[in-house]
Amino acid sequence: MFEKIISFENLFLAWDEFKKGKRHKKDVQKFEYKLEENIFKLAGELASKAYKHRPYTSFFIQDPKQRHIHKAHVRDRVLHHAVFAVLNPIFEPTFISHSFSCRVGKGTHKGVSTLQRMLLKESKNNTRTCFALKCDIKKFFDSVDHLILLEIVKRRVKDKSALWLISEIIESYERERERERGAALYTL
Repeated sequence: MFEKIISFENLFLAWDEFKKGKRHKKDVQKFEYKLEENIFKLAGELASKAYKHRPYTSFFIQDPKQRHIHKAHVRDRVLHHAVFAVLNPIFEPTFISHSFSCRVGKGTHKGVSTLQRMLLKESKNNTRTCFALKCDIKKFFDSVDHLILLEIVKRRVKDKSALWLISEIIESYERERERERGAALYTL
């Protein structure tokens, strides 16, 4: 599995997937300018297990409410796509069918369409009242226990090198939060 994730073919396919809609961004253009060099360097770091996830860029957006975004470096986001390409076929069958966010072949439009069909069915063509619950876990990745998450991953992923990489990616976010907490204490 690890060899599949870090293969040149998978990394270049991950690049193609990642860059969609982002080609005008300066950080993406900079990475693409030396694309082969960057992909080969990333593959080498991964193969030798010298890879370390870089720190995140942190900023706020209005969407419509204010959201705190942690943006990974381009090379790390390309790697996230490479890992996703290999892990998604393993985990996708375990997801509930009516979860639509961030899933291949799903998305908002299919979710709305499915909800409309279900509401029509449950309300007997709008002749009786029915309810739907829309929920989201606020700051999910901030609040999820990363050790438990890794244990869940370990149930399906047995490749020790792949687990090392997945752990590095998951733990990189906790390191980012610790760095932010330290910066906040420093400014007090």
